[in-house]
Amino acid sequence: MAYSYTEKKRIRKDFGKLPTVMDVPFLLAIQIDSYRKFLQLVQQDGSDDIGLNAAFRSVFPIVSYSGNAALEYVSYRLGTPTFDEKECMSRGVTFAAPLRVKVRLIIYDKDSSTKAIKDIKEQEVYMGEMPLMTDNGTFIINGTERVIVSQLHRSPGVFYDHDKGKTHSSGKLLYNARVIPYRGSWLDFEFDPKDLVYVRIDRRRKLPATILLRALDLSTQDVLEMFYDNDSYSLSNDEAKLKLIPARLRGETAAFDIKDGEGNIIVESGRRITARHIRQLEKAGVEELPVPSEYLYGKALAKDIIDAATGEVIAECNAEITDEVLESIRAANIVSFETIYTNELD
Repeated sequence: MAYSYTEKKRIRKDFGKLPTVMDVPFLLAIQIDSYRKFLQLVQQDGSDDIGLNAAFRSVFPIVSYSGNAALEYVSYRLGTPTFDEKECMSRGVTFAAPLRVKVRLIIYDKDSSTKAIKDIKEQEVYMGEMPLMTDNGTFIINGTERVIVSQLHRSPGVFYDHDKGKTHSSGKLLYNARVIPYRGSWLDFEFDPKDLVYVRIDRRRKLPATILLRALDLSTQDVLEMFYDNDSYSLSNDEAKLKLIPARLRGETAAFDIKDGEGNIIVESGRRITARHIRQLEKAGVEELPVPSEYLYGKALAKDIIDAATGEVIAECNAEITDEVLESIRAANIVSFETIYTNELD
């Protein structure tokens, strides 16, 4: 233990007072300087493409629908606040300054092919009141002093999840997807126990997903092309032929004998088509498969069937093929059509 040289006393060290290493910075400078930079209070000539000036330039020019007039942004100006901070708090008003924007209206000669300018007008337009920040980094809104605080923001993207089988008594996994945009409404897509797809906009009540697709101006054919593959058929006399993609037959029960080009039976009627049968079809090089009319019944059309001579719609897209529909297609001398491909295994 250390003792002093003059007396038998222990040396004491005082940690209560520390020397000042550095000055505490003005912690509100970030918010104040950032907002001043946004409003360009130092320089308002519009030379810097930042802040409020950049926001106006991202919107302008505004061109008319006919293209004969255009409204361009020139500059903006902040006026003097009507009341000071204390008076705004006592009167219950917002501490703000009037924002005036100088715009230029250009009118073009509609009879000119080179878009010659017919007239130009410049005018300063009052755009509203811009809230100002006080020296304390706060805003006075309707007489109340408020401050902007940081807020957690979900990262934009698509997120997939399921309910872990807890929603339905059967324990079936019900999948859902959430689309979080950088700006705008959230979209939630979810399945129900019957495998129907629903959508929620901003977590409100669920709607069938087809309503959203219809709102996006998608037709029935557009929706089917987006979610389904098609099977192609050709008609000749009383026979129909399927453009064969062997892998699509996997798991189906053959409704008729499937033969190769030489007439050899590969799959007997009533047998389930397996991977071995598919390999045999691919090896035999079967490209078209004659099918009976009964095989087409119950399938859904992938596209509208239109009579080329009259322009009449014989059968609409997604319509079920029946004996009457098939006879109408043959009567209109249509040689090919497409149906929606579905498979229980897929």
